[in-house]
Amino acid sequence: MKRLDLTGEKGFTLIELMVVMIILATLITIVAPRFLGEPEKARRLKAEITIANLETALKTYYLDNGTYPSTDQGLEALVSEPNTEPIPSKYREGGYLEKGKVPMDPWGRDFIYLSPGLHSEFDIISYGSDGIEGGEGKDADIESWNIE
Repeated sequence: MKRLDLTGEKGFTLIELMVVMIILATLITIVAPRFLGEPEKARRLKAEITIANLETALKTYYLDNGTYPSTDQGLEALVSEPNTEPIPSKYREGGYLEKGKVPMDPWGRDFIYLSPGLHSEFDIISYGSDGIEGGEGKDADIESWNIE
């Protein structure tokens, strides 16, 4: 009769699985309240990330065409080729945003786009949770020139 050799088997021991479960539970306990307990903070972070992504798309547009879209052309120029001045000379097929549409801010409103901007070549702004220019705390605007 053949003996079963358990020393060559591969897998995790119960102790190893328990350690992993404890680590995961600890991480969830630390991280979850930060986002679940503060949804407004998470929305503000999402707005900052979206603005940073729009900045990257605008800079790529500039590298291809030598100009930024005008305020009138707006961020829509990143998904469909503008037919007003300044007409892009080398517009990228498929546009400059992956999903083919300009994202809304986390509160469901359009981002404000100015080109030339008051603070740089262009400015991108979300008016925050209240949707009104200005404000403090959770109602404060999220502005491209103030994102680090």
